[in-house]
Amino acid sequence: MMDTNPKKQIRHDIVMINRKKLDITGVLKVESFDHEEFLLQTEAGFLTIKGKNLHMKNLSLETGQVSIEGIVFAMEYIDEAYQAEKAKGLFGRIFK
Repeated sequence: MMDTNPKKQIRHDIVMINRKKLDITGVLKVESFDHEEFLLQTEAGFLTIKGKNLHMKNLSLETGQVSIEGIVFAMEYIDEAYQAEKAKGLFGRIFK
């Protein structure tokens, strides 16, 4: 019998050119943005991008593509499950 409910394939890519241009796919929603920080909801989790003079060059939520220009200082995924496990591990060690 074939599986009728296959797992959804995550499709999320980032291409950065000289720390000045980002092309990101798999974007579900732009949560917030300003000249110093973008917060994007992607198929792989929440992604923060920090930098200087950041601005959105292209946005298509229908195709899940976002292009950002500016000077990129940092990118980080916010993984709530990992943060919860990390906090649980700390308290678990304290209250053995």
